[in-house]
Parts: sequence; structure tokens; C-alpha cells
Amino acid sequence: MPSTVALLSIALMSCVMSAAVLGSLLRADVRGVARWCTAYGIFSVGIVLILASSRVSPWLGVAFSHGLFLVASFAILQGAREFFGRPKAMVSEYAAVIGVYAVLLYFSYVKPNLDASVAVSSGYFAYVRGAVGWTVLRHRPRQRPAYSYYFLAIASFVGTALHIARSAAYGLGFDHQAAFLDPSPLNIAFLGLGILSFPFMSIGMVMLAHDRLAERMERLATVDELTGALIRRAFMERAAAAVTTAQAHGAPVALAILDLDNFKAVNDHYGHAAGDCALEHFASTVLQTLRPGDLFGRLGGEEFAILFPATREAEALQLTNGLRMAIAARPCGQTPYTFSAGVDEFGPGEKLARVLARADAALYTAKALGRDCVVMASSHGESDEQLAQPG
Repeated sequence: MPSTVALLSIALMSCVMSAAVLGSLLRADVRGVARWCTAYGIFSVGIVLILASSRVSPWLGVAFSHGLFLVASFAILQGAREFFGRPKAMVSEYAAVIGVYAVLLYFSYVKPNLDASVAVSSGYFAYVRGAVGWTVLRHRPRQRPAYSYYFLAIASFVGTALHIARSAAYGLGFDHQAAFLDPSPLNIAFLGLGILSFPFMSIGMVMLAHDRLAERMERLATVDELTGALIRRAFMERAAAAVTTAQAHGAPVALAILDLDNFKAVNDHYGHAAGDCALEHFASTVLQTLRPGDLFGRLGGEEFAILFPATREAEALQLTNGLRMAIAARPCGQTPYTFSAGVDEFGPGEKLARVLARADAALYTAKALGRDCVVMASSHGESDEQLAQPG
């Protein structure tokens, strides 16, 4: 049977490696990773002090190291909340950390009782692990692959169960611990299982960080950096898929092509920085106005497209004209601009390219009619156009 010293040495190596791996991700600037890395570093220092307890003062070897374990565990919880953009801690939790440490000192120096100390500390660790698991499940992004999130959540809940069992075993008197490094079978079993949780937790954290990096890369590959709209390729792929799904269920779909009016003149008169500001303002207004399920993409330059699922062409005309009026009501500072648009609806079995061509033709009609208006081209021919004019 391995000794408690051997198990703690393994835990030390695990924590050092976890801190090194997480440290390699610091430059990626993923929220929470710095706290996780720091937590494993603190764990490492605490374990070193425990292993050196026979050669350092009891206060440093036991009391201080236990305080480090409390802080490190809390830092892991804070890192998990920070990763998901949640408040890192509640005031009551800070008070709980201080209170638990005070209780540990009381059972170490005022009324020595190692069993009570183990029960209290394990109860605290159980709460932290459980809170980490709940945070991961509660705030897991539903559009991301679930595996890495479930991995960390399960590792956390297993740790919760382990610490609850340890707290109950010593708190209810099922076993007695004579010393922290007591080589009793139960203590070695708890230490061994607890040590296994270190690499599983850190692996889960690394998996979450890599998922966040993958999400960034996917966003860079699909979203226009300036406007936040889908790039042309991504828009065409997603729009085609949405149209196919809608047609399979017999649902209507409409499309609008929008183009900022006289945008070259805006750039020439106000400068390219102002032109970029106008594009950002336009895209921001669109994104705030879109309904759930609508798709917004930048086709190139100052030309954009919106796909309206479950929408008839007349309603798409109203929505697009409402957007035009919203921009008129909230202009872009010192860079005024307008846009024109063409709107059309998909017929049965029609492909995206065909409807894009008709909507584009309606857009050119809107330009010819004086700009700053929305034209609806009938899906049966361009002679049946309707107009939403300024005002």
C-alpha cells in the first residue's frame, strides 16, 4: 500500500504539471485561466509545506498550508465563474473562507481535534467542488460541444461526493485520524482518490480553455471583425441550410439585400475612419433589431443581406423599412448615411442564388428611384415591385 508521503508527492507533481499546462495558456487571455493556474501553484506550495512539516515549524507546516488549500480551492471556483463571465464570489463566501480557517485553527491549537478539523475542511472542499460543477452545467454555452463541460462537471461532482464521504467518516466517528499523514487504510484511500481529482479537474479546465479558443477561431472564420455580421461564405452556407429546412416544412422565407447609399462619397468626404464608423453603426443597429433566427451577413464592402425565416415578403418589407427608419432616428454622429434595399421571397424549391439575384435587381431599382427606400420584387417577376419610401 502506498504511503501518504508518496501520495502527496504524486499530488505535488500533478499540481506542478497542471500549473505549467495552464500557464502555457495565459497568453491566450482566456478568462479564468490565470486564477486556475495560480490555484494549482498555491496547491503546490501547500503540499511542499505539508511534506516538509517535520523540518519546519508546526504553524508553517500545518496551519499555513491548510490556509493555502482553502484559498487555492476558492480560486478554482472563482476561475470557473470568471470563465463564464459571472461574479467571482459572494461576500458570504469570503466570510465562509475566513470562518472555516478560524475553525481549523481552533481545532488545531485551542481544542485540538483532528477529526473535527478534517470534517470541516472536507465539508468546505465539497461545497467548492459542487459549486464548480453547478457553475459549469448552469452556464454551459448551449451552442458549443458539451463534452468538455460535462467532463469538468462530472470531475467536480465526483470530488464533491468524495469530500462529503470524508467529512461524514471523520465527523460522525466512523474512523479516527491520529495525524494528517496517518497511514491508515481509510486515510490513504481518501488521499489517493482526492489526488486523482487534481489531474481530472485540470484536464477539464484545459479542455474548457481550448473550447473557448476554438470558439474564437470559428468566430474569426465566420464573423466580420468590423461589423459583427457573418462573412459572405458563412452567410451563404447558413442561409442555404435555413432555406432548405424551411422549405422542407413548408414555411415561408424572405431575403433582403441592403446597400449603404453613396458610400464612396461618405469615405471621400468624411474619411475612411468615419466610413468604418458608419458601417459599425449600421451593423449594430441591424443586430439590435433582428429577431431570433434571422441571419445577417456582409456580402462585401457596404452590401449586406438579411434572411428572414418564417416571414412573407410583405412582412420582410416592413421589417427592413423599420430598420431604415431606426437608422434615420438614430444617426451616426457626424457621419450621416442612408441605405437602400431589395426584398424578395423564396418560391417552392427555389435556391438562394436565384432569390439573391431578384433581390439584387430590386435593390438597383431602389437606387434608381432615388435611394433611401426599400423595394419588394415579386417572386413571379420584377414587374410587380412594391416600394417602402422615406417618411
